[in-house]
Amino acid sequence: MTKQRADAWTAERRAKQSEMIHKWQPWDQSTGPRTDAGKAKVARNADKGGGWREMREIRKFYNQYFAEQRNQLIDIRREIE
Repeated sequence: MTKQRADAWTAERRAKQSEMIHKWQPWDQSTGPRTDAGKAKVARNADKGGGWREMREIRKFYNQYFAEQRNQLIDIRREIE
């Protein structure tokens, strides 16, 4: 036997809430984004963030580039000294 939560909705409460929502009709009051910035933001709602692989490749490239630059500076300093 499963334990019922203390804050669980009863069938009566659920029916009353359903009736109130159907009278209230919140879906008619929904406007969605109005500004271009808002529309651009919600356009990315389905984005799953798959750009991390591309970012990892970019990071590898720059890490290698900066390591080469660092090594060249070390070589130049050694030549000067």
